[in-house]
Amino acid sequence: MPPLPGFTSNPLRTRADLVRAASALIGPLAPHKSPAKARIRFPFQTATGFDEIAAQLEGFARPLFVVAPLLLHDRDTDDALDETLGLSSWIEGVAAGVDPESPEYWGEIDDSDQRMVETESIAYALMLAPDVFLSGMDELVRGNLVSWLRGIHGKRMPVNNWRWFRVFVNLALVKTLGVPQEEVQEEIESDLAILDSFYLGEGWSSDGVWGEERSQADYYSGSFAIQFAQLLFVRFTDGNEYEERVWRYKAQAREFSSKFWRFFDPDGAAIPFGRSMIYRFAFAAFWAAAVLAQVDLGPPLSLGAVKGLLLRHLRWWAHEDRAEMFHAGGTLTIGFAYPNMYMAEDYNSPQSPYWCLKSLVVLALPPTDNFWAIEEENYPLVLTWSGESPSSLAPESTVIWPPRQIIVNDPFHTYLLSSGQSTTRPFKGREAKYGKFAYSSTFGFSVPTGPLLHQTAPDSTLAIQFSHDDWWRTRSSPEDVHLVDISIGGSGGKHVTGLMSTWKPRSHLRSFEIETTLIPPLASLPGWHIRVHRVRGSSAGPDPESFSLVDGGFATASSFPSGYFIPELRESGMHEDGWVADCASERGGALVISPGGTSGVVDLTSGLVGQQGSTDGTMMPFVRHDLELSTDDNTRDRIFVTGVFAVKMCADLDRGEARVLWRKRPVVKLGHGGKLEVTVSVPPA
Repeated sequence: MPPLPGFTSNPLRTRADLVRAASALIGPLAPHKSPAKARIRFPFQTATGFDEIAAQLEGFARPLFVVAPLLLHDRDTDDALDETLGLSSWIEGVAAGVDPESPEYWGEIDDSDQRMVETESIAYALMLAPDVFLSGMDELVRGNLVSWLRGIHGKRMPVNNWRWFRVFVNLALVKTLGVPQEEVQEEIESDLAILDSFYLGEGWSSDGVWGEERSQADYYSGSFAIQFAQLLFVRFTDGNEYEERVWRYKAQAREFSSKFWRFFDPDGAAIPFGRSMIYRFAFAAFWAAAVLAQVDLGPPLSLGAVKGLLLRHLRWWAHEDRAEMFHAGGTLTIGFAYPNMYMAEDYNSPQSPYWCLKSLVVLALPPTDNFWAIEEENYPLVLTWSGESPSSLAPESTVIWPPRQIIVNDPFHTYLLSSGQSTTRPFKGREAKYGKFAYSSTFGFSVPTGPLLHQTAPDSTLAIQFSHDDWWRTRSSPEDVHLVDISIGGSGGKHVTGLMSTWKPRSHLRSFEIETTLIPPLASLPGWHIRVHRVRGSSAGPDPESFSLVDGGFATASSFPSGYFIPELRESGMHEDGWVADCASERGGALVISPGGTSGVVDLTSGLVGQQGSTDGTMMPFVRHDLELSTDDNTRDRIFVTGVFAVKMCADLDRGEARVLWRKRPVVKLGHGGKLEVTVSVPPA
């Protein structure tokens, strides 16, 4: 796909740069507007799970996150901007969309209706720029607007982040449209009470009540919805009216931000995790909303540091390597770095990706605001490498318990280890979006295209196939999630914190479960993390039954920059062009060195007493174990240990140095007893 002029390669350092980026993103929408400007429809379908009129409202409403700020601050100072983008057409569109007599009427809001979602940006626009949107409306139009927004009252809504949309509608009705507070206050308080029940601690909320049906704390808990909404609430409410709640939301934002910044790589990339990855740079909407709400997040996040986190992330998306996320006409595709319908949700219309514009609400700050004048500050965590040896790297790992994750930050890789999230909701690829062991800002994650092993694409997860099945299933719905202490051998009794969970794949066997311990990297072993799997199970019948277990590493690029596939190399050394698709000179390991980074796995089980099973490496890479279970096998455990290695390609680490890190592997010792005891140490030089 061609780059998008004004966005791709935009330096994104000044307010003028962000205005140009916003203009570039919404400019291509003009040919797709309806005659009365109330709807936007792209010329293709995705068979989304809601009606077509709601999808076209979605196309109209989501751009309001940047249209409203541009109308407020830039229309009067830049006539060409208004004329080029047709900013005033959004004002016309609101009037037509709420008019029951108009052929472009948006339709009444029904129970659990997508229209509810789109009220958020409409309410935002009304509260941010009431004079702009309402000054030209006569009493009839205002009455239609009030009636349409009031359609959300008393309707059934999902018990999740959607409750914020009704809160904002009611705030807008009171603050901009003259509806008496007492008419909506009870509903506001009811919705806020439900939203309070999602709180998990440490500033985090889940997307709904945390439980067996839904254990989700992804970007909806932060930038996409809940934390973003709390900060907009702070911005648009009177501190006296909601004094205690505003104080609480500011405190939660500070606590949340104290670790959330670790999800962002020093180059600006964020760790993709969870559903709705098509919203792309909405990852950073929390930072934009915090600035807009003028919340001081506290050390280490000065205003300059927050500015850096926001703008570096936007610059990552504006890089020419991400130009494939645009259609030829300049509109956003469904996908992530490139079009990919496999990762789409059933609620994704062609217009859905424009929630990404939430990260540009910072444009609501006037050009004179101090934010635009201050200097960006560097990544809050200073991670350096002396250059003397790759082993001088010092990765940091931080436990964030509410989402059940450990964040790993080192100079060459930002990723998280995860256990404990799941959902029974029928999201496409939900096991891939919530159930993997690791998620990386460099290597992304794969979603399944079918039940076969190559279709399952089990990067950073376990996949299992029982002898009676043709298809593979991947890890999901972990149980008994808890933190464990891991001994570091030869380090004077030092420990690191690991994450343990149990997976019980559905099978016909008498019993079967896999307990996994995830161990973050040691300071002396950069690039590595360790997985210890303990398998318990027995055959349901008199004859032994077999199964295969695959433990996958990070998936990386398989092609040269020229487009050709990277060749396989089955001997020790390096291919003459410097890239290696599969270096497996030793049994049980696989390494990929590609333009996307270096990724490898190795079976560390060898040397552990009583272990059996064959392994082989493949290009993903992964290790495989083929085993049999008899009726009495429930009396012994089978333990497998996988070393997972990954570093990104960057100026400070060349391919040869990455190979040095790959060869310096951890040593794992297991003690047996009431609980699994793990000791990790560095091999002697």
